[in-house]
Amino acid sequence: MRLRPPLAVGALAAAFAGALAAAPLSQERVLDLCAGVEGITHCGRRIEAEQLKALPDLAVRDGDTLRVKLFPSGTREFADTATAGSDRGYALWDYWSPINAVVLFVTSGDEISYAVLQRATNALTALPAEPVLAPDRQRVAVADFCPARCANEITVWRVTRDGLRREATMKPAAAWADVTVAWKDGETLSIQYTVPGAAKPRTEERALSDRAWQRQ
Repeated sequence: MRLRPPLAVGALAAAFAGALAAAPLSQERVLDLCAGVEGITHCGRRIEAEQLKALPDLAVRDGDTLRVKLFPSGTREFADTATAGSDRGYALWDYWSPINAVVLFVTSGDEISYAVLQRATNALTALPAEPVLAPDRQRVAVADFCPARCANEITVWRVTRDGLRREATMKPAAAWADVTVAWKDGETLSIQYTVPGAAKPRTEERALSDRAWQRQ
């Protein structure tokens, strides 16, 4: 999990819209949902409410507890907690039907992270930033970049029955910002980023066979 700098309320909607590139909600809808929110947890709850409408058989919200239905039976509970100097919240972020997995948005103070719950095995994998599922369903990519206390690296994870397993890492030599990743195919990532002083973002493709990747 990584600590992000506190976000001003006015900037929350834009931040969430950018993070939701791979989710079914449009950026316009995210901006609408997160207008006037009190904080990151509030924004996550609004997005969750929208997702629960579209996926009524997947999970339910009961006060401070999110209950996700497992497959073929059972449930997994995620309870929000608030204690002196520490709070933690969970929200339904997305559902990956190809691998029957739920993506959760997790907050802890100003700290933002994600988690992937595989419903068939109850395996839960914590991730530092939003995961992107490959088209062949075999891997997940995560771009963890921010001005402070992030790993500032792209990681690729292998989907296994017992959870996601870190497979490879790429850390750029230069400073990158506003990094997004997308899968061109099951073996190649398309990476968009900006470097200090650049007027426009850059895009490059990195095959997983590239020597820039460090194997785990």
